[in-house]
Amino acid sequence: MTSVDRPATEPDPHADPHPSAPSLAHAGAHAHAGPPSGAGPHAHTEPHVHAGPHAPAGAPDGPWQGPYPVAYQPVETDRFTRMVLRLHARAPRWAVPLAALGCVVLGLAYALISNPTQSDPDARPTCLLKLTTGLDCPGCGGTRALWYVLHGDLPAAARHHFLFVFALPFLTWLFVAWAGNRAFGWKLPEPRFSPKAIGLFLAAWGVFSVARNLPWAPFTSLYV
Repeated sequence: MTSVDRPATEPDPHADPHPSAPSLAHAGAHAHAGPPSGAGPHAHTEPHVHAGPHAPAGAPDGPWQGPYPVAYQPVETDRFTRMVLRLHARAPRWAVPLAALGCVVLGLAYALISNPTQSDPDARPTCLLKLTTGLDCPGCGGTRALWYVLHGDLPAAARHHFLFVFALPFLTWLFVAWAGNRAFGWKLPEPRFSPKAIGLFLAAWGVFSVARNLPWAPFTSLYV
């Protein structure tokens, strides 16, 4: 069997038979580098790409990926922020828990003194949603439930806001564990709630908020 040579490719009749020097230089700039000496026939080498025309001076060779990261100057804080930061740095470790405890004591004192169980529905302060629409908001009954808890009447407290009574022990333990660790360094175990548990509690709160406003029995017993 004899081999037959493949005929040479015919030249393009539209091609310029005498290319100019810039065309030759342009073609040479985009030509791939040949394989190094001693490489096999299937060796492949990447072309050497230089930085683009918009690259800054001193940029390394290679594909231009955009500008260098900009170093922003830090924003100077105002006087009030600096004063608060200085007070926080100089304050003793028990100052923040004491301030939080003071807020809790004020809330308890308000519930005891005002006696919301004997006040009129439109007494000030009142729930804006209930005053304008007559509907219970998600927190309606919480102050009355707290008043009954402080007086040891848990059934009446649950009647006014069941979810508040359910969450109150967990909230109390979270506060005691946080304040004890922050003020005295106590290593009290803190309850950990997964996102799923928190989501279920919020969903139950939403269902409870809707059900207590339904005008049918037994949902009417939840209206406060």
